[in-house]
Amino acid sequence: MEINKSEIAALDKKKRLHLINSITGIKPANLIGTKSINNVHNVAIFSSVVHLGSNPPQIGLIIRPQDNNPRDTYKNIIETKYYSINHISNSFIEKAHLTSAKLPIETSEFEHFEIEEEIINGFHAPFVKASPVKIGMKLIEKISLPNKCIFIIGSVEFIVVSDEMLNEHWQLNLSQGGIVGISGLNFYYDLKFKEAHDYVRLSDLKF
Repeated sequence: MEINKSEIAALDKKKRLHLINSITGIKPANLIGTKSINNVHNVAIFSSVVHLGSNPPQIGLIIRPQDNNPRDTYKNIIETKYYSINHISNSFIEKAHLTSAKLPIETSEFEHFEIEEEIINGFHAPFVKASPVKIGMKLIEKISLPNKCIFIIGSVEFIVVSDEMLNEHWQLNLSQGGIVGISGLNFYYDLKFKEAHDYVRLSDLKF
């Protein structure tokens, strides 16, 4: 099937949303933990976390347009500067998915959906206790994108990861932690390690 630009534009809104959200393939499935200035602990699911660089270590997060009614995650990050990134594993997919619901701003998703939280080293933002990979983040900059989405750039303050997931080269085996990925808005996939290859240098290639 070939679908051109005009046919995509003519699709029913939900069909177009599902199609465009899934054509990029498997994306990271993360819960973003924040705390408001009023001490309400929030957590919400995102599939838009991207690696930016390792020296200094920085991670990006794309947030949908906020218009005149900023959602909890964005508002808390802007006001407090701190947030956490928590990988979703097989053990809590359903609870993680429920956090996409738009609860009242004074309601904690941790409490409402019975997701156990964890405070690490007195860090401002809460973490998801069951997550095999937890990352403490600090806001560096926010950038408005052409589609009115907001690109959040953050610095990695610290990482908590299960020992069994790290090999001798400090590479993470995501399948070892039962971590899942997401396609579109609601299709979850197991991540299974297949194989590893050495870094490719031009001098090593044979033409």
